[in-house]
This record gives sequence, C-alpha cells and structure tokens, in this order.
Amino acid sequence: MSNVEEDPREARCADVGGDEAGLRGDRIQVLTPRAVPLGGPRAMTVRRTLPQLSRSFIGAWCFVDHYGPDDVASSGGMDVAPHPHTGLQTVSWVFSGEIEHRDSLGSHAVVRPGELNLMTGGYGICHSEVSTPRTTILHGVQLWVALPEEHRDTGRDFQHYVPQPVRIRGAELRVFLGSLAGSTSPVRTFTPLLGAEVVLDPLTHLTLAVDPDHEHGLLVDEGDVQLNDTSLRPAELGYLPSGHRSVTLRNNSAAPARLVLLGGTPFHEEIVMWWNFIGRSHDDIARARQDWEAASDRFGSVQGYPGLRLPAPSLPNARIRPRRNPPSA
Repeated sequence: MSNVEEDPREARCADVGGDEAGLRGDRIQVLTPRAVPLGGPRAMTVRRTLPQLSRSFIGAWCFVDHYGPDDVASSGGMDVAPHPHTGLQTVSWVFSGEIEHRDSLGSHAVVRPGELNLMTGGYGICHSEVSTPRTTILHGVQLWVALPEEHRDTGRDFQHYVPQPVRIRGAELRVFLGSLAGSTSPVRTFTPLLGAEVVLDPLTHLTLAVDPDHEHGLLVDEGDVQLNDTSLRPAELGYLPSGHRSVTLRNNSAAPARLVLLGGTPFHEEIVMWWNFIGRSHDDIARARQDWEAASDRFGSVQGYPGLRLPAPSLPNARIRPRRNPPSA
C-alpha cells in the first residue's frame, strides 16, 4: 500500500534501544495508533502504530498500518494508482478481502487471506494495489521493512508465499516470515525478521519460544489480549525488547483473538522516511522524488492499471530533523 497522505510527515528515524520511557509491565511498551486518512472523503482510513515519536523500529520493521474491517460499499475499498518505493520491502497481509497487485517487474498477483505478498523496492520500483470486485469487507495490515545500507539499492523483486497453518496448544499460526513454532518461511529478507499471524482460541493462553536476539512487537487485531502481563486493546502494538526467550499470549475474551507477531534483530541504522521513499538523507528523498516526477527508468512503469499514476506531493520547505524517543523518566 502507498502512503497516500496529501501532506506526509517527514521523519528521520533512529534506533535508541529498548530502555527508553514508555516501557511498562514486563518492560513492554504500548504503542497506540493514530488515524491516517488515505486520500479523499471515501478513501480508507488506517491505524498507524509505526513510526511514531516514541518508537521508530521493531527490528527492521519501520511502518505498520492496520485497516478495516471496512465495507467497501461505503469506504470505496482500495484503489491506489501506480506509485514508487525506494529502500524498503513492502509486506501485504490480509484477513479478509482480496487485493490485486501489479508492479514494474511485470508481476501480477492477487493477495488473499493467509497469503503473503512481499515486494522489494531497493533502488526503485513502482506498483498499484486495487481491491477486487469480489471484495465486500477489506481488512488487513500493510507493513514496511527498511533495507540495510549495504542492500538499500538492491534490484526489484517480488515474492508470493502461502504458509501452511500450524495448530499448537489452542492456537493457529501462519508464519509468513522467519521461523516460529517449528514453521519456517522460505521468503528472502535482508535482515533477520519474524512475521506471523496468531489466532488464539477463546479464554486460552500460549507461550512461544522466540529468538532472544530479536525484539518483538504484538499487534492486536481482535480480542482482549495480554502480552506477558501487559494488557493490549485492539489496534495497540506491544513492544518487547530483545533478551527474552519466550513470550506468553493470553486471550481473555470469549471469542477468538487475532494477533500479528513481528520480530527482528535491532536495526541500528538511521533512515529518512517521506511519502513512499526511504533514504539516508534529505537529498536522497529529494532525488527520488525528482526521478519519479521525471518518469525516469529508475522506477519503471506498471502495465494494466486503468488510470494515471500518483504524483508525488511537494517536499516540505524545511530539511528533515531527527526524531528521537523521549528521555527516560
């Protein structure tokens, strides 16, 4: 999904470790989302938990949008015209509905519930995303992964993967990136990552062994949930620093709870994010914007989308300023 805000925030993101203010319970930081309207009056509104002032990364995960369930008859569904990306991988995962993907590699795929679309836009790629006519309720997450410096100008790539569900102690897991509970995804990433959907049975709990070198985030889609001893409400994201060998997930509700568990080794590089670009400086962003507006070969073109591509917003007048976590209390 594009970040199609009409006035996108410009941010410099840096890892500052897990000992900053905002950690509570078992050193768990609770991140609450902000609502972001994507486009006009009938366009989708998403709940964004990364990036924000109190945290820039969870591993190399740098952007978390959570949307729906939206009735496309009233919301208009998803119709994102061709738009560019640099310096990142996009991860699309839906709970309901379908999204048709086209990109400048020539990829044409439909992402369905339980299926992963991962697109790599290193030096440059562009793509479109449209909910299919069969979609009535659209619901899912859109995630970005920052590419490390040595790979940020890598070539375009697209991967599609359907993980097999794993049933374990009152839960069903689908591991779309990394390894968890004996299930391993073959999808290639440029830093160690974990991504999994977890559906917990009513009134049950589950303890999962996790990599202690990873920091983790738990996004709640549905349910009255606890991460270790910390309660999380729907749309909140709980952050747990590295050093933990297990996490305990508890569903206190009388209906199934759906969660997305993210993880990765801490990402210590500083990045600049603006619109759909990730770079290392204001000048990187300005150059990518100029190349997109000039229709250069850097991004290629999308075939089969019935409309014009998205123009880039105007850059702000000020250069990017660092965004850091607040000091510890």
